[in-house]
Amino acid sequence: MLTSGYVLGAAAEGGLHFNGGDIIFQLVMFIILLALVKKFAWGPLMGIMKEREQLIANEISAAEASRAEAGKLLEEQRELLKTSRTEAGQLIENAKKQGEAQREDIISAARAEAERLKESAKREIVQEKEKAVAALRDQVSSLSVLIASKVIEKELSEADQEKLINEYLQEAGEER
Repeated sequence: MLTSGYVLGAAAEGGLHFNGGDIIFQLVMFIILLALVKKFAWGPLMGIMKEREQLIANEISAAEASRAEAGKLLEEQRELLKTSRTEAGQLIENAKKQGEAQREDIISAARAEAERLKESAKREIVQEKEKAVAALRDQVSSLSVLIASKVIEKELSEADQEKLINEYLQEAGEER
């Protein structure tokens, strides 16, 4: 209690009186300090803030431009992909058509070759048949002559035989 009474007593003696000069001095110093802060700290700080604001605005604009460019490039890539798919489909379709045409060409060439071989075989058969018939005629005529000569030999003289053979040879030569 003693201490609190002492503090109250010291304040009553002169600690709580009004000193206008100190207040005015402190007020002037505060205003000078504010002017100095405004000139040397606040202005540059606001300049830095403005620059930072401008930098951020530029970066946002650049990001928006990049995003727009990326969107444009994406759309171009989609169009190119679509075009490529269309071209690939056309190439596949053309390849199918060419393959079909080649298949038809091969089939028709094979049929023509088969027909040519068939005709060639028919001609060979006819030729072989004609050769066989000619050979058969020769054999038949030789056998006929031989048989006829045996029959005639018994009944004809040698001069008559020679005459018949010569006539026969002339007839055989004319037939050929």
